[in-house]
Amino acid sequence: MRFKFQRFLLTASLSLLAVCTFAQTTTTVTGTVNNRSSKESVDAVSVTVKGGTSGTYTDAKGRFKLVTTQKPPFTLVISSVGFADQEIQVTDASQAVAVSLEPTYILGNDIVVAASRVPERIMESPVSIERINNATIVATPTNSYYDILRTIPGVDMTTSSLTFETPSTRGFNGSGNVRLNQIVDGMDNQAPGLNFSVGSVIGLTDLDVDNMELLEGASSALYGPGGMNGTLIINSKDPYKYQGISAEIKEGVMNVGNAARSASPYHDYTLRWAQKLSDKFAFKVSAEYIEATDWLANDSSNYSLTTGEKIPGTRASDPNYNGVNVYGDETSQNLGNINSQILGQVAQAIGTTNYNALYGGSQAFLGQPGTTPSLSQYNNFLTGNGGGALVQGGYSPYLYGSILNYFGSGVNVSRTGYNEADVVEPTTRDIKLSGGLYYKLSDQTTLSVTGNYGTGNTVYTGADRYVLKNLQMGQYKVEVKSKNWFIRGYTTQENSGDAYNATVNTQLLNEAWGGGSPTWYPTYINAYATYRGSGLDSVSAANAARAVADQGRPAPGSALYNHLADSIAKLPIPKGGGFLDRTDLYVAEGQYDLTDAFGIRNKGTDVLVGGDFKQYELNSQGTLFADTAGKIGISEVGVYAQVSQKFFNNVLKLTASGRYDKNQNFDGHFTPRASAVITIAKNQDIRLSYQEAYRFPTTQNQWINLQTGYSPATYLIGGLPQLRDIYGLNPGDKNYNPGFTEASVLAGNPQLATYGKYTPETANSFEAGYKGLVANDKLLIDIYGYFMQYKNLLTRETVLQSADGNPADIANGYNAISISVNYSGTINTSGFGAQLQYLLRHNFYLSGNFSSDQISNAAAVYSPGSAFVSYFNTPKYRSNVGFGNSGLGHSKRLGFNLMWHWQDNFYVQSDFINGYVSAYSSLDASVNYKFPAIKSMIKLGATNLLNHYYLNAPGNPYIGGLYYISFAYNVL
Repeated sequence: MRFKFQRFLLTASLSLLAVCTFAQTTTTVTGTVNNRSSKESVDAVSVTVKGGTSGTYTDAKGRFKLVTTQKPPFTLVISSVGFADQEIQVTDASQAVAVSLEPTYILGNDIVVAASRVPERIMESPVSIERINNATIVATPTNSYYDILRTIPGVDMTTSSLTFETPSTRGFNGSGNVRLNQIVDGMDNQAPGLNFSVGSVIGLTDLDVDNMELLEGASSALYGPGGMNGTLIINSKDPYKYQGISAEIKEGVMNVGNAARSASPYHDYTLRWAQKLSDKFAFKVSAEYIEATDWLANDSSNYSLTTGEKIPGTRASDPNYNGVNVYGDETSQNLGNINSQILGQVAQAIGTTNYNALYGGSQAFLGQPGTTPSLSQYNNFLTGNGGGALVQGGYSPYLYGSILNYFGSGVNVSRTGYNEADVVEPTTRDIKLSGGLYYKLSDQTTLSVTGNYGTGNTVYTGADRYVLKNLQMGQYKVEVKSKNWFIRGYTTQENSGDAYNATVNTQLLNEAWGGGSPTWYPTYINAYATYRGSGLDSVSAANAARAVADQGRPAPGSALYNHLADSIAKLPIPKGGGFLDRTDLYVAEGQYDLTDAFGIRNKGTDVLVGGDFKQYELNSQGTLFADTAGKIGISEVGVYAQVSQKFFNNVLKLTASGRYDKNQNFDGHFTPRASAVITIAKNQDIRLSYQEAYRFPTTQNQWINLQTGYSPATYLIGGLPQLRDIYGLNPGDKNYNPGFTEASVLAGNPQLATYGKYTPETANSFEAGYKGLVANDKLLIDIYGYFMQYKNLLTRETVLQSADGNPADIANGYNAISISVNYSGTINTSGFGAQLQYLLRHNFYLSGNFSSDQISNAAAVYSPGSAFVSYFNTPKYRSNVGFGNSGLGHSKRLGFNLMWHWQDNFYVQSDFINGYVSAYSSLDASVNYKFPAIKSMIKLGATNLLNHYYLNAPGNPYIGGLYYISFAYNVL
């Protein structure tokens, strides 16, 4: 033992001696960097040793200090976005280096990582990719960095509310799109239980975003099952590079000219502080607060609960009216069934014989030729024929209406609903907090501990409108990252707060006053028959009867209404409208670029390997998932590898990638990708790729068990066989109650629904593109075309199940169950896109793009009334045109940006409401003035400048102009 201890001391001493010797042989270089045109200092400039690993950044005053183990002479590479790179020879480290950078912007010079998981020029990317840098984010006319995404070709944006936006690519657009990965600083930004990415709600603040990379199209081979249609990478600012205190104050106004809501203020305050305390240690913290009166969803169109399609009618003309953004009116019952139940009670009370005699006599009396006797005359008839007790008890209208067929089998009436303005808190709030500690273990390796946390109120459109009140989500990560490898572990902690379903909450509110539907419907029927018996027509009688049944109805904003709405929202489904989600996700992943380790970089070869493990812990306590017995665990594992090789003096680059994924509930799957980049001339590249994509059903697709409506009862359930067992849908279940296809029941010929094996979705993708610089490198052209073929497409099918458990009674009443299933056929999609970026003289620029996506077999799978729901939901054509200037006038301090967006009309299928979205266009604009001495900027801007209110999905809010002025400090 003593010998081992001595050996340990000897080893430690030698190691310490080596470290001391290492420290004594370092070289320190200091210097400054400024703008050659303005003579002002430039911060966040990269200073690296050419061919080495040492590097640093300039501080807020343009100063740098670089420590390296290399001895002079060596070369420093000075680089920064917006400036031409410069190389400086260092022969004497004791002499300070002074560098003047020439302002310039070179198209196609961006370095991207997302396309191949290794750095490469965007010109040489093997697949379509877009990069948004910090300069674009600072100058954008949109009110947030997230909104810039909708200006990219091939991107659709769905706006559920001001702070809840969902980008989509290559079709299948919709709220909470699960086909597009969103990765923030290496962490999957998807809420693990609610299944939507929350980048616009919880994540990085505007001041802490360094860049975004959008990988359009299939990306499963490198990013796993979530990358069916694309991957969005959002990277935060490096505290070693971007230092000091930055702040932005943005004040604006929205809801201008909105008849449904008065003009209201918009507030957005952001603060970031980052500091390098030594050459090794740095930290950063960031916070953002947004508050505004949200856009209002106020579509009062009538729609059918059965088909999901809009139909004619208003509350005044249709007794069974169901408004799109009116809640509580989803409760609908058949008057004939209710009236029959009441008459059955009457027959039991007075005896069947007496009842039958009175009923037969009544039929003869009311069926007399000529004018139908009034209710008053009928009451006299009953009184004179031994039925006075029925008149006194108020039962005569039920017999009167029944005999005159006022309540036929097809007469349904809905409860009176409340508008969204009455149901949803108008104020949206969003608080984002993030920070991190960073320590350089060596020149190449950094240890970091970081976290992102957010909370707030917003509204999400899913199967219904969901009020996400006090939603909270935190992501916390430990990572060691080096030049060629990383290993990280992170967790996502989700808390739905006081979230509730607006539809369910309001339906239950209607049941909480005046005895609920058991009292409301008999009152309505009695009043309706009474008014018809007094001579009113059916529509007038229905409206008058509703007024009688609604007596005592809580008025919006009243003390009773607020008490009921709040107390019900606090109760979890099915007793209330609230849902509880405390789902957690735990992830461990790593990656290694083996190229340098194998010594093959100079041979044009790259080798990359990686893998990850995920563990979901579903926890909704039975309010969202089928987890009443306890948490549900789901594990996933994935591994991937990539090899690339350059040929013919870098004219051709071939890359092959592959990934294997396994989810505990499904068979494993291998996903390949093969690509070729052909350089036909300098800055002229053709790209070709074939990829497969693979998508496991989401946690909700697997295990959701949510009641979304009452009277009739409606449910959303997952596709795992265990869920069908719960509802007795599988033959052999002891409580077997089969499901019938919705169309067959409505047609009067019930047919049993069948369910195939529940399996992940797959797709094959083919893409070709060209990216080139022409006109003296002033014009960038990017063109792409693709074709994708989907198999086992994950969709939903609604089946109808007898409400009383007897399949023979399906026509008399049913529950609707929406089940996650696979489509048995093949679905093809295709599209193209083209964009131009042109640098004009004197810092002017012009850009434009045009793109298209479409699905085949449109008549069969993409039309109103279709039995199959594809959820493609994408305009066939869309375009964007931009014009601006980054610096003009005195000292080039003035700038402006214009961005015009147009998209075609298209048809939307969703679990909430189907319908057409009209074509629309919008114009975003801003003008800014820079203060270089304090690296700050004041900006006056507007999104939807012309204030043409538009809708990008049925049931979502109408979006008008947002006008703002902002001052941003230390952002240039």
